[in-house]
Amino acid sequence: MSTSPRRLGHTGPTVFPIALGCMGMSGMYGPADENESIATIHAAVEAGITLFDTGDFYGIGHNERLLAKALSDRRKNVQLSVKFGALRAPGGGWLGVDGRPAAVKNFLAYSLDRLETDHVDIYRLARLDPQVPIEDTVGAMAEMVKAGYVRHIGLSEVNPETVRRAQAVHPIVDVQLEYSLASRGVESSLPALREMGVGVTAYGVFSRGLLTGSKPKGPADFRAWLPRFKGENAATNQTAQNALSSLADGLHLTPAQLALAWVLSKGNDIVPVVGARTRKQLADALGALSLDLSAETLALVERAVTPENIAGTRYAAEQMGMLDSERT
Repeated sequence: MSTSPRRLGHTGPTVFPIALGCMGMSGMYGPADENESIATIHAAVEAGITLFDTGDFYGIGHNERLLAKALSDRRKNVQLSVKFGALRAPGGGWLGVDGRPAAVKNFLAYSLDRLETDHVDIYRLARLDPQVPIEDTVGAMAEMVKAGYVRHIGLSEVNPETVRRAQAVHPIVDVQLEYSLASRGVESSLPALREMGVGVTAYGVFSRGLLTGSKPKGPADFRAWLPRFKGENAATNQTAQNALSSLADGLHLTPAQLALAWVLSKGNDIVPVVGARTRKQLADALGALSLDLSAETLALVERAVTPENIAGTRYAAEQMGMLDSERT
């Protein structure tokens, strides 16, 4: 591996080979230390990371305000990827998705204010709104590009046919999809995305800690409600984690480094989004960039954890039903 930049699609920006995902800094994995979060963001900038991924619904705006504070004197050195569209209730519940053109502009107005910036580098719909044609949503996003408020348009958890329809309205630079040793569904979409010149920002590269041995830390940690971390599924999946840890120990590496190196090896058009909440986690992930793993070693990694040996879906049934990427 190397720290050579990667380009997001044929029309997107050039970025550091990994991005920092900031969702976990706003309560999704339980309480986070704000000072450590800011220190981690600063460490990421200093390490050369340029792409920072957030969502306006992470912590109901908290994550955007956190990034604004952390990047107040560093904004010109970074690119912000912002997801929108998810609707939240005052108690934190999920109410659905809104991709109407007026909602696109409304969401963006609030994001620009919370981020204390005059533009978003990549603006992306978090989930497809089944009630609104993708052409209408992307059309409104394209207006925001023309107005200078958005630099590039991305999507998240959509299938190639939806991307193709969106591309007919405006270039799409990348699609955010879950991709890890435990979740490889994206591989069926890669040929079509590459044919269209669309990159992938891969999230969940550690399968939310399943591959690194991290466990839910109470009911405030949303993983406690995910099928892969519950009951018999958790016990089954521990076997896969043990296999990866054993292989990592033998190579004097960490499970996170092996899992990340594997995703990085899948193509220069893929940029993993690493959800590090601490400087220690970030340093661990950055260590994967210096690895030069042989094809034989990567094959061993791939066999240590296979989707067939992972119990449970990546989201609960209701959330899985919202994923256009899962529709064929």
